[in-house]
Amino acid sequence: MVQQAGGQRSVPRSVPGRPEVRAYLRDYAALLESTPFPSVVHDHRWDVVLANSAYEELFAGVGPHPTAMPGDNLLRFVLFHPDAARVLGEHESSWALPMLADFASAVERHGHDRGLQAIRREIAQDPIMDVAYRHGVPHWLRAVGADAGEPDGAVRPLHHPDPRWGGVCRVVGETPRTLREVGYVRLTLVLREAARAGARLRVVPAVEG
Repeated sequence: MVQQAGGQRSVPRSVPGRPEVRAYLRDYAALLESTPFPSVVHDHRWDVVLANSAYEELFAGVGPHPTAMPGDNLLRFVLFHPDAARVLGEHESSWALPMLADFASAVERHGHDRGLQAIRREIAQDPIMDVAYRHGVPHWLRAVGADAGEPDGAVRPLHHPDPRWGGVCRVVGETPRTLREVGYVRLTLVLREAARAGARLRVVPAVEG
């Protein structure tokens, strides 16, 4: 069942393939739920296959959208949802451009995929995203390096609704062999606790005189 706000998917989508893969995904959902950090499994179109409760919590304040809910398609959420910038800090430079670069690589690998072509048409219909895709991404890759679109290891600003979490996360790619074989990717956003005021202060004994 998918929740409307965050889009938690604790049960995998119906996927084609061997029954043992579907059984694996059901067990993998339990593993995903065991981490306190937002974690998601998506396919090469960024359609969400699995997501945990922490992922749902991160996007709890996101309003409804017909095509760009974070529990349905992560790329569409980043590019087209009006609430994306409320959750994803420095939205354009830290999230949209890297994901557009990753999308461009996916188009090169799966150029005839109808799902990717549909997203490309949506980008073309959005003047801001179209300019970012056609001009911003090449310029950005020249400036930061051709591998910058790879999310694993990136530290990105994040606005979590829970104040105990700080303003950044590290994106960690952790895709096991079985997921790779069916074309899935797992990403986890490792949160950092917010710095507490006075946490580094220490009491200095008064000097007796």
